[in-house]
Amino acid sequence: MHAVMAKRLLPHQPSEDTPHPDDELESPAIEAAALAIAVPAATDQTLQKAFWERYNSPEKSFKPAPEGTTILRFEILMAHIMPREGDDPKLKRYVVYELTVRQDSQVMDAQPAKLERRYTDFRELYQCLKREHPNELGQLNFPNKVLMGNFSADLIRERSMAFETFLSHVAAQPLLKESPAFLRFLQHEELTRACQYLDERRNEMAIPILENCFRLLNKIYMNRSRPVVLILCRLVAACTVSPVPHLAAERWALLALSRFDTLCDIDLLPLYIPLLHTCTHLWWQRGQDQKPITDRLTEMSRQGINTANITSLTQAIHKLDPRTETI
Repeated sequence: MHAVMAKRLLPHQPSEDTPHPDDELESPAIEAAALAIAVPAATDQTLQKAFWERYNSPEKSFKPAPEGTTILRFEILMAHIMPREGDDPKLKRYVVYELTVRQDSQVMDAQPAKLERRYTDFRELYQCLKREHPNELGQLNFPNKVLMGNFSADLIRERSMAFETFLSHVAAQPLLKESPAFLRFLQHEELTRACQYLDERRNEMAIPILENCFRLLNKIYMNRSRPVVLILCRLVAACTVSPVPHLAAERWALLALSRFDTLCDIDLLPLYIPLLHTCTHLWWQRGQDQKPITDRLTEMSRQGINTANITSLTQAIHKLDPRTETI
């Protein structure tokens, strides 16, 4: 089967999402950045809603990577106090940190990925990694819980910088980066929400979430790694399951086909034939030449490989990574 993978199916346009080697973030400009507090006027202090934002924008603090290299950067540029204005004031308040992930080169990454996490999410990841890989975490300090002052600008600033350092360290350590706990931290919340939308046949809501997940994982992992290929195939399935394919369907399908060139992960190969059938149908819908794909299926069949379309791409994905969506 591996020999079959070596032949390129279709001409592939270079992807703007192609990942690069990882590096740590040690930016003096960011370390020195201040956080500002903006609080709307309110008579009852318990009803005040606020957000913190760094004075220094990414553009002002940006430092190009050395020529020919890239730097993986984790930055928390803003934090919100929840619940938001208008929500039940009796609900417990907490801080949501907006994390931006960039793969910078000589220029700033034009397509950063973003996700929102609470202190408890960072702490859960830290505790899990500490149990499983204590040596790899070394002497890295993690901010402790506090009983008072959770919403002070100073505490949010300190925690934001600590979280950036923590994630940069995790991404730079192979054992930590490849841990299930880190992958769960990166995608579980968003992927669960996207799959719920797919279950409700609200693909237009799921696709932007899956695109952001792909950009995120593609910056952190190798471009043919299991997490990246899985999320990419899930994105292709979401774009093509409706009678009218999404406008971005062909772009993601081409990229997925290219990722299966010389793929070595035997566990991911069950996705390949459903992906080929999905692309054949998509090419037919778009009035494009299907022959390069059908020729590949014929070649594989002659080699004794069962190419019958017995499962859909979504079903094949679900067997490898069960989620909530209907199959």
